[in-house]
Amino acid sequence: MESVVNHELFGVDPKVVKSVNVARNVAVSKAPVLIVGEIGVGKKTLGKYIHQHSSRANGPFEVVDCGPDSERAVNEILGYRDQEGKFHRGIIEKANGGTVVFANVDGLDEEFQKKLHKILNELEDYDLDIRIICTTTKNLSKLVGAGRFYRALYTYISSNTLNLSPLRERLHDLEMLAKHFLADAATKQNKAVNFDTDAMNKILSHYWTHNLLELRSVIESSVECAETDLIDEETLSIGDKKTVSLITEEDSEGIRLMSLKEAEKLLIKKALVHTSENRTQAAKILGVSIRTLRNKINEYRNDGAPYFLNLR
Repeated sequence: MESVVNHELFGVDPKVVKSVNVARNVAVSKAPVLIVGEIGVGKKTLGKYIHQHSSRANGPFEVVDCGPDSERAVNEILGYRDQEGKFHRGIIEKANGGTVVFANVDGLDEEFQKKLHKILNELEDYDLDIRIICTTTKNLSKLVGAGRFYRALYTYISSNTLNLSPLRERLHDLEMLAKHFLADAATKQNKAVNFDTDAMNKILSHYWTHNLLELRSVIESSVECAETDLIDEETLSIGDKKTVSLITEEDSEGIRLMSLKEAEKLLIKKALVHTSENRTQAAKILGVSIRTLRNKINEYRNDGAPYFLNLR
């Protein structure tokens, strides 16, 4: 049985509560929804919440991540034929009567963005009834202005835009969620544990780059390592180097094969992508001055690095 999203776990911050309330109201319609927020704030979970409170709650709920590999995402969306000649239906067809979430929609190839817009406008011609939800970590309006996202597709998906704030901007929610994840992990691991004051202060002062995803992972690991009924600052599995969490597991293997300069460039790119190209926030995550970051960007631009050439 599909788990039901508990809206209380989004938090009580006024901005988040407003977004959840709008999500609940818009769920009754078929209108597309765009959910904006940093990595790990719960964008896909909010999409699932919308689906579960709609008239199509008993229908399929499909998610495709458009970020890592645009070509693979296109195959998942439209369907593809494998090496043995067997055709695999795309999620647009599989989700008929339900909801499709295009996660990291900004990752789609620009030419396919135009094709997707055409397809979405012709769904009724193919007797397909689908609710469209898109998520992004970026400012799509800014990308449209820079010619990096198809304007018509943006207009189609952004009529109802919801924003989820990062944890560092809502400390009350951070404390509440930390305690919830602690209780959940303690129950699963059959332990009776709590945070001491220093541990909670460390949680509240940490820059949670991956928000809820990182918070849950850290707390589950800390509960597992706890040898007493109190989790102290030392037991808490978070470090002071904020750039570490910018590297995913699959990235870390590749970084070992890179030069230090290439690894540095990758980290800077990830920080900029994560902050929707906000240089002040990116510099803060990386622990460098804005001037140093600006000099690095200019260096990579002069070297002809594609991402930095297009950076505004």
